[in-house]
Amino acid sequence: MCLGYNKPLFLGLGVAMQQVDSLRHDWSVAEIRAIMAQPFHDLMFQAHGIHRKYFNPSEVQVSTLVNIKSGGCAEDCAYCSQSARYDTGLEKQKMLAVQEVLDKAMQAKAQGATRLCMGAAWRNPNKKDFPVVLEMVKVVRDLGMETCMTLGMLDDEQVQQLKEAGLDYYNHNLDTSEAYYPQVITTRSFQDRLDTIDKVRDAGINVCSGGIIGMGEAQQDRAELLKTFANMSHHPDSVPINLLVPIDGTPLAEMRDKTDPFDFIRVIATARILMPKSYVRLSAGRMSLNEQAQAWCFFAGANSIFYGDKLLTTDNPEADHDHQLFKKLGINVHLTAKAEMAVSTAAVSA
Repeated sequence: MCLGYNKPLFLGLGVAMQQVDSLRHDWSVAEIRAIMAQPFHDLMFQAHGIHRKYFNPSEVQVSTLVNIKSGGCAEDCAYCSQSARYDTGLEKQKMLAVQEVLDKAMQAKAQGATRLCMGAAWRNPNKKDFPVVLEMVKVVRDLGMETCMTLGMLDDEQVQQLKEAGLDYYNHNLDTSEAYYPQVITTRSFQDRLDTIDKVRDAGINVCSGGIIGMGEAQQDRAELLKTFANMSHHPDSVPINLLVPIDGTPLAEMRDKTDPFDFIRVIATARILMPKSYVRLSAGRMSLNEQAQAWCFFAGANSIFYGDKLLTTDNPEADHDHQLFKKLGINVHLTAKAEMAVSTAAVSA
């Protein structure tokens, strides 16, 4: 039987039969671990069927990440080269000017990106620089691109100002399970992160929140992380799944090549099953995944990536390489409603 796009589908291989028409917010860790532990072909079949029901499997949303302020962060995230606590050879840099961000946005748009994600190495934004951040949101929106910011913790006033500036997405990753979190970060609590996500969601800004695989966590921790997202009252709109990129000078520098690509693919597939309507993004770590592994990720439900040769401070495949892979797989870049409007406006103007 052919599984058509947007056709009704009932799946239940390896787990209890369930109707996937309605979203669930009451998953147990035992259920999630059972899904993740299925025979690989059963898991892929289930995940791809759900993905095909809610999305066009031949389209991928493309974002570009720009580091608007690098280094000197007060946090002690064990994976991060930008922490002031570690000697990673990274030089602290002041915040980019608005024009610099606009130039990078125009370049990203020319390469096919529909969203610009802007990140600053802050525990939380300072009052002096925040007006510049708001201006960055406005100029990127004027290009017809979606905007995303990751700035650390926010207070209520900052959230409201971002909303008024027109911010589309706010990224605030949980990184790992609540139980394993203290092994990775001690300067900010797991609850602090949840509180920021709640503020953003309550303000009507889309939430982008995901995690990192390969930091020494157990399968239980991966299931717990996905459970936290899947049982939110509203699933994150975008769920970036990162594969750790070990960086010399950080506490996790010795974790290189510790994660089997098939385990990573299983996390992607499980995220798709638990959060059928969310975008699941292949984020950091793609340099250590070959084309075949990335193809399995797309089949399992990943439908968003970052374009660009850098993700903050770590390497990422060049846009041309991604275009070549998309061509091999028959994948097209998904145009957001905002991008489609910009294209239409440009055509009328011409």
